[in-house]
Amino acid sequence: MEEVKLKARAKINLGLDVIKRREDGYHEVKMIMQTVDIYDSLSIRRTDKPGIFIRANLKNVPTDERNLIYKAAALFMKTYPIQGGVSIHLKKMIPIAAGMAGGSADAAATFVGMNQLLHLEIAEEQLRSLAVSIGADVPYCIMGGTALSEGIGERLTPLPQPPSCYLVIAKPNIYVSTRYVYEHLHANEITDHPDIDAIITAIKEQNLVHMAAHMENVLERVTAVEHPIIETLKSRMVSAGAIRALMSGSGPTVFGIFETKEMAQRAYKVIQQENLAKQIFLTTFTSGEMRDDRR
Repeated sequence: MEEVKLKARAKINLGLDVIKRREDGYHEVKMIMQTVDIYDSLSIRRTDKPGIFIRANLKNVPTDERNLIYKAAALFMKTYPIQGGVSIHLKKMIPIAAGMAGGSADAAATFVGMNQLLHLEIAEEQLRSLAVSIGADVPYCIMGGTALSEGIGERLTPLPQPPSCYLVIAKPNIYVSTRYVYEHLHANEITDHPDIDAIITAIKEQNLVHMAAHMENVLERVTAVEHPIIETLKSRMVSAGAIRALMSGSGPTVFGIFETKEMAQRAYKVIQQENLAKQIFLTTFTSGEMRDDRR
């Protein structure tokens, strides 16, 4: 196989709770991760010349050791030595620094793609175990779909796919530091936690309204206070017909759950006309399968 082409899919959080801050500085979480049909495209080729060579369609995407693609490829090649090197072309579509695990998804696709390219047939569980050192979301992005994520994000329990619906996902033109959000959360002082188990029950019962009713993200308590645009986006989505709207991850991306495509289209137009977001998507839930992008 001379080239592998994969879709690195973005995620949202249907629920996000932080249980506590550990003594080592990491945070214990309990969250529902969900793949959505927004993706970056990665093309991976072998090269005779040793090294890792990354090209990207956006100038503000680093192509050196700062990129999680590079970190993933370097770790893979250190663990499974190969002759020569790899050339990776990234077409970036997932919003950057958006709480949608775009970098983690790219790293996950790198692990999966190199495994395919080199015909190593490494088990997914083994890849996930290797990937956790790159980032807490990378093991989930390898698995994809719908999952309960616990620990620091490395303990994953697959869940049924949620009931079908339409999503409007909006990334406002602001930057949010994940580190800043977690440092200012005061996790050990939280007494009212999201009911993640109720979300899981609603998913298993395929009850969209009950699922949406219990969606909550504790990180909004930091990010939304710092950036009022998040509450504005949520309010606009609900007034346009969303069952509920929520921030994904540490933000600033906001998504709304809609029962019909027409309602979702109306919310999309409202956000677009009011210039409330830099990037807007109308999409759906999907599995995490990184299908070959070739036609």
